[in-house]
Amino acid sequence: MAQKMASKNRIKWFLEADYLQACNCNYGCPCEFEAPPTMGFCEGIGAWRIIKGKYGKVSLDGLALGFAAHWPKAMHFGGGTAVVFIDEKANKDQREALFQIASGQAGGAPFEIIVMTFAKVLEPQYVPFTFQLKGRNSSVRMGNKVLAEVEPIKNPVTGEVESIKIEHGTGFIFKKAECVSAKVLKSNVFEIKFS
Repeated sequence: MAQKMASKNRIKWFLEADYLQACNCNYGCPCEFEAPPTMGFCEGIGAWRIIKGKYGKVSLDGLALGFAAHWPKAMHFGGGTAVVFIDEKANKDQREALFQIASGQAGGAPFEIIVMTFAKVLEPQYVPFTFQLKGRNSSVRMGNKVLAEVEPIKNPVTGEVESIKIEHGTGFIFKKAECVSAKVLKSNVFEIKFS
């Protein structure tokens, strides 16, 4: 996934990253399609493993960025609470750059859109990231507080693994995605606890 942003008043930035997302809803993320969340509320985790990235002259190559969040209704109704996770390997300049991007202050999608859905953003956490990127059997751990594991969706009749992809041209978090099932979704952050 590549995100780009350019503006006269803001520092230019870009990220080319692998992105892993999981939530408590049915497959396909109903919030992406203005549908109500499956359980009436949304809890989710997302993480970017940055392959290449820059914020002005600051290199973001090889770092990671993530979040855990809870919304009391559909995301677009707002009122959410979130915490941002920044790779502990980042130096001071890189931490500031990643925070500027994640907080939406640097502009650009999806960050400047998603921050409008939060009523409260907790202090950023500087943690190690552990990614296991194996296609539909991937996972991310952010410190010892957050874990997301995904697995393939299986045909309910045959039990065979399904390959389901979404193309969402106007999507604000993703344009193309492989649909998977959240096998594990845990957050143990003060004010954002779920499993």
